[in-house]
Amino acid sequence: MNLQDFCFSIFTFLSITGSLGVVFFPNLVYAAFFLGVTLVSVAGFYLLLNADFLAAAQILLYVGGINILILFAIMLVDANARVTRPDSKKTNPFWIVQGSLAVGLFLLLTKVIYITPWPSPPFIPVTNTVYFIGRHIFSDFLFPFELVSILLLIALIGVVVLAKREQNITLP
Repeated sequence: MNLQDFCFSIFTFLSITGSLGVVFFPNLVYAAFFLGVTLVSVAGFYLLLNADFLAAAQILLYVGGINILILFAIMLVDANARVTRPDSKKTNPFWIVQGSLAVGLFLLLTKVIYITPWPSPPFIPVTNTVYFIGRHIFSDFLFPFELVSILLLIALIGVVVLAKREQNITLP
């Protein structure tokens, strides 16, 4: 087992553990933290595939942006509100059929994956992807890049104007 296989095993364990934590933890804050662990492990998979720009974007956008946004939304919602679930003491036969079909499909797909002769991927030399992405953004896609920056600037100015307008409201 080489270092790449070991890192793949670690990222797989973190991904599965984090996703199970998201699903099974009743506390939403803990579930959001487990979502962060899952998203970081996906960034690790990108690093193993030599996609360093995608790994950095995954960390910045999803872990740093979306996960923090989810945490803010959880903190703004009433924490004392409880979700009521219907009485689940009765076993619905339809659930048993669905579960059996899901397990059967999983086993069938696992068998197909193991008996399929997969070709070896060709050797791809390691290159600096960030350099090539930056070169294309600032040469071939300069005009769309500037349009997006102007659009984001307009959105930022609009948010500031709306925030200032809401602060000037006086209550009787």
